[in-house]
Amino acid sequence: MTEAEAIGLIIQHLEGQFPKTCPNCQHRFDTLREFLGNAKPVGEMVSYDLELGDVNPNRPAGTLAASNCRCGSTLALTSEGMPLPLLWSMLRWARDEPRRRGMIPEEFLQYLRWLICVQVLLQSPLDQ
Repeated sequence: MTEAEAIGLIIQHLEGQFPKTCPNCQHRFDTLREFLGNAKPVGEMVSYDLELGDVNPNRPAGTLAASNCRCGSTLALTSEGMPLPLLWSMLRWARDEPRRRGMIPEEFLQYLRWLICVQVLLQSPLDQ
């Protein structure tokens, strides 16, 4: 799997999580682009399955990236609902790719988060 393929698959999965409504202030984020442009990332993206060393989980612990709504409430983008074969492929790629690049896994996950944000935010609204 190439980086471009992985990023495209992740973005496609994340776009399926919208619209998303803040449970506190009821602000509705209609698109991933709106969410990434208006919610403030908090903490680091984490893959619990990678931390557990399981790249083929039958019951995934998941991957999570948290952001704060303008009201301060935390909302999450997750791997929940990703088909297992795709998730397994992504986890193997995310396990192997940092080694190939000489990065630590946490650093690589932050790079992916940044790359996804850049790609989505720079995408023309007409391309959506």
